[in-house]
Amino acid sequence: MNITKKQVDSLNAVVTVEITKDDYKQKVEKVLQDYRKNASIPGFRKGAVPMSLIQKQYGKAVLLDEVNKLLQEKLNDYLVEEKLDILGNPLPKVTEDFNWDADDYSFDFELGLAPEFSVDLAAKNDVTKYDIKADDKMLDEQVERIQKQFGKLISKDTVEEGDDIRGVFTNEERGINNEATITTEIFKDKKVVKKFIGKKVGDVVTVSTKGLFDDDHKLMDYLKVGHDDVHGLDIEVDFKIEEINTSEKAELNQELFDKLFGEGNVTSVEQLKEKIKEDAEQQFAQQADQKFLNDVTEALINNTKFDLPAEFLKKWIQTVGENPLTAEQAEEEYAKSENGLRYQLIEGKIITENNLQTTFEDLKAYTAEVIKKQMAQFGQMNPTDADVENIVARVLSNQEEVKRLSEQVMSEKMLNLFKEKVNYKTKEVSYQDFVKEMYGE
Repeated sequence: MNITKKQVDSLNAVVTVEITKDDYKQKVEKVLQDYRKNASIPGFRKGAVPMSLIQKQYGKAVLLDEVNKLLQEKLNDYLVEEKLDILGNPLPKVTEDFNWDADDYSFDFELGLAPEFSVDLAAKNDVTKYDIKADDKMLDEQVERIQKQFGKLISKDTVEEGDDIRGVFTNEERGINNEATITTEIFKDKKVVKKFIGKKVGDVVTVSTKGLFDDDHKLMDYLKVGHDDVHGLDIEVDFKIEEINTSEKAELNQELFDKLFGEGNVTSVEQLKEKIKEDAEQQFAQQADQKFLNDVTEALINNTKFDLPAEFLKKWIQTVGENPLTAEQAEEEYAKSENGLRYQLIEGKIITENNLQTTFEDLKAYTAEVIKKQMAQFGQMNPTDADVENIVARVLSNQEEVKRLSEQVMSEKMLNLFKEKVNYKTKEVSYQDFVKEMYGE
């Protein structure tokens, strides 16, 4: 057997595998002998079928199978030994007049090679890392929400200002059908508020979405409309009132503080606001980190220039699914997946160059922290190490969970690396301004 490589260009090569009869003869003969031992053919005793008959009936199929297995094995060994960094899989070149009746065979395979490139994390870019602050307006709103949440709920028949109104927003043409709880205070236009005042359970109020709220993004929450649709959305929606309630606000006293944060941990309104601010900004930091990670990813894709073996990859895409694709379909798939492939290559180089490997100890420690946070949400603030370790062991016995958590660990490692090495600017914003920045407003 002989294997050679012809370099077409920096991103494409052809590997030729030459197989002689000596390479496959013994394997084919052994398989045919096994067939002969077990063959049941009328007129012959089991094991006494003439080899010529076995050869005639099974020879070509066995030859094809054994040559193919040998071919795949030796080709894979060659790729590993030569340390060829390929994209996709080798594609066999079709030969119309291939002669299986010959003794020796030659097979050509097209290879798409990974490009050579460098990643400069400190390169100039337009990435901004947001530092989201909970402003006084948000804190006051959260305090009032807590007072309402823990206050006394009183059912009513008729809507008055400040009431909680549960109902369903609908618009059949746009497929809107979403249950929501609103207050008259959420509306930007006082004329809309007046439409609700005096209404009763069962009544339907029709409003226009244009200028309904002070921020069009709120349509995403109340109507479950996608972000691309909310800006300038000008349709009428019906709101059928199903329940009317008012809240007698809870007093901001020690009893409420203890109920919220445990006995003695918060003793004043000022401390309450500090705790709300701390918790909110921790959540905001996670959202800001995710946007930062996404923005760095986009910047790296845009700024790290290299070519791909595009024509090879399009041909490969045609073959990888359950059903073969047309050239046009493969072109579309390639266009959709190109940036993802580029980032996989960039990420792989970053991981290798910065030794960002995920160890089992990393995985265990990360999983333990996730579990502790989840337990804290259910009031288990101080679980024992043994309890946490037992849960970690159960979680990590599931391979799907291991894969998912490993990706999260690597994402965290990449995030920390980007914070350390990427040349970004920092901007302090309120959460409302962050939402606008996130959606490009």
